[in-house]
Parts: sequence; C-alpha cells; structure tokens
Amino acid sequence: MEEKTILINALKINFKVAGQGPAILVLHGWGGSSSSWTKVLEFLSLKGYKVICPDFPGFGKSDSPPFSWDVADYMKWVVSFVKSQDLDELFLLGHSFGGRVAVKFALFYPEKIKALILCNSAGIKHEPGFKTRIIFRLVHIGNIIFSPKLLARFKDKARHILYSFLRHKDYVKAKGVMRQSIKKVLEEDLLPVLSKIKTKTLIIWGEKDKMVPVKDAYMFNEKIDNSKLEILAGTGHSPHLEKPKELVDIILKFLR
Repeated sequence: MEEKTILINALKINFKVAGQGPAILVLHGWGGSSSSWTKVLEFLSLKGYKVICPDFPGFGKSDSPPFSWDVADYMKWVVSFVKSQDLDELFLLGHSFGGRVAVKFALFYPEKIKALILCNSAGIKHEPGFKTRIIFRLVHIGNIIFSPKLLARFKDKARHILYSFLRHKDYVKAKGVMRQSIKKVLEEDLLPVLSKIKTKTLIIWGEKDKMVPVKDAYMFNEKIDNSKLEILAGTGHSPHLEKPKELVDIILKFLR
C-alpha cells in the first residue's frame, strides 16, 4: 500500500492506494480518514482491485477547505480527484458522510460509476422528536442565561455538553471552518432525490448503529430501485473497523 500526496485546487491532499485492477474509490465518514480503512483496502487489493481512499479536505493529513463547504462542494472536489487519477469508470463506496457525497456523485455522474456501495450512509434528515424539541427549547433559554458577560465564558462548555448528549459528537469536535461545514452538511436532506439514482447499489448497514439508525437502511433500499440491502448483525456504525473481513466478503460477492 502506498501513501501519496497530490495538489488539487491549491489544497494538499493525502491519499492511500493499493492493488491493481478495476478501481474502487472509498469515501470515508466525517471525522475519519484513509487510515481508518486500511484493513478493507488491504483485503480488497488482494482480491484483484485497485483501491483508492483519499483524506477529504479537512480530515486526516489533507488541507482544510478555504471556506465552509456543503455536500455539493465536497462532491465537486471528488470530481477533481477522480480526474487527477484518470479514473474513467469506478466502483464508488461511501461510508456515513462519504455516503452523502457518493449519493450526490451518483446523481450527477452516473456514467462514471459501475456500481454504488453505501455503508451506514448518512443523508436522511429526520424531524426532531419530542425530547429533542425540549432540548432545543432549553438551548434557547440557555442563550438567554449565558448572555451576561460573567456567564458567557461557560456558554461553550454548556453547548459541548448539550451536543454530546444529542450524539452530535462530530459537531462538538469540529473547529473553525469545519464546524460551519458540518452545519451545512447536516441541513441537507437527500431522501427526496434517492429515487433518482439508477445505478446498481449495495446498501450495507450495522444492525446496532446508534449514529445513523438502521431504519434509514430500509428507507435507502426502498427509494433506490436497483438496490440490495445487507444488514451486519451485532455491528455498529463502523463495519470497516468492527468487521472488515465480513464487510469485504459482502462487497466482493456484490461486485462479482
């Protein structure tokens, strides 16, 4: 496996590449990087595939974007990366946030994708439940409470606790331009456009996913006509870390 650096749109980009054969482009999730996919890259490369996994701008060893990006901005960046690697056709695998970007890419560039693989993919925006609405009401009250100068220094700490409780850990960890980016990303709902995807699609989901509920897997499967769903029992949000061999076996079966 090689680790390489390339300049794309004035951003220094780190990526990993392994193997020879048909190309599989892997798009990691928010907060992840190419390093978290090492095992999967190794397994797939040994089975006759060329596997490429870049660190998205703002993650891993890649430069951060110059301003806050939304899903479309990241998709356009993927277009530039694909062009830089001379990939005319590829298998596209997206995990979590990478799934959002993969969906967008499949909508605009279906001719470049031989098959789409969505692993615990984010992208479906849910209406807040009763508990969440109560919490957001408390946020509003908190903004009033922490407005005086003497209490203002405690505001960030209180916000950190709140978002951790809501399991929005990615938002808590994000800094600067990336915090604005994740707000843009989370605002977009891809559910209305899923039915427009005509590419052959494999949907893989961890049964115990607490970040993106397994019910979303069935919604993806229902909306994308030419799709197949595989549920990994006893697995959470990161099958590539929890069960990389089982994940690869499912992918290989689908590709063949």
